[in-house]
Amino acid sequence: MNTPSQASDVPAMSFMDPKVVMSIRSLELRAKVVVEGFRTGLNKSPRHGFSVEFSEYRQYAQGDDPRFLDWKLYARTDRSYIRLFEDETNLRCYIVADFSRSMSFGSLDYTKHDYGRTIAASLAWMLNRQGDAVGLSLFDERVRMVVPARYRPGQLRRIMVTLESPTSGQETNPEHALEHAARRLNKRGFVVLISDLLAPVDQFEAGLKLLRGCGHDVVVFQVLDPVELDLNIDGPKLFEDLETGQKIYADPSDAGETFRQRITEHNNAVQAVCEKLGAAFIRTVTNEPLELTLSEFLHARRSKR
Repeated sequence: MNTPSQASDVPAMSFMDPKVVMSIRSLELRAKVVVEGFRTGLNKSPRHGFSVEFSEYRQYAQGDDPRFLDWKLYARTDRSYIRLFEDETNLRCYIVADFSRSMSFGSLDYTKHDYGRTIAASLAWMLNRQGDAVGLSLFDERVRMVVPARYRPGQLRRIMVTLESPTSGQETNPEHALEHAARRLNKRGFVVLISDLLAPVDQFEAGLKLLRGCGHDVVVFQVLDPVELDLNIDGPKLFEDLETGQKIYADPSDAGETFRQRITEHNNAVQAVCEKLGAAFIRTVTNEPLELTLSEFLHARRSKR
């Protein structure tokens, strides 16, 4: 994970093996398991203040108006919380998910596509349950499918069905997807981009710049397979570009150092763009517990507030 200082704020708990989570066939059930597992861990932790993002309350702080203290909650928990107004709890969020063919790569028992859409499903499940309007768009070189951001019966189910779509397209271009999200959000909102971002950085930067220029908060999840970071593969192999079909025969022991240098330069450039434009950046690898992605998201959302 690219932000260990944030991850260290997560209360000590036992995370589920991502392989076990990914073995659940139902995407909606998988999302529920991730979110509920994370919430259970938080509830068992003495650091209760971290979990209030799941409710319409936040812990009382010096200077808050005592008129909004929830005394009934205080009587039950012996902790002081204040009720938040609707505009403090509800937001309009668009999840922009990369469904290009590069996401279908996976050196584990599942692919980046499976992992990324599980992040999307978990965030949608969590946000929908706390009353936020959630939308979804899928993209490759263009926007393929859109579920408008709403909070109404059946919305979560529509998102889950859309996330079952297969990968497609010939390349990855997040610029059009981010521009489309900017047009969809008429007032300030939250955009979550989930992609491997294995595309020209200038395309990504252009779309992100438009979103930030419109005043929207953005969280970027870069999803990568462990092999894409170190090219740890035994023996010469025939490699195929999943989007263009181009093939090349190479020995990782010879090409590994050059590959690692180039992928590091690219990933650093992606992160630098996010930092320059004020977007939260989270790099997650598919062998990491999915619950950590919720932690990172909540940190990002809380800091933007």
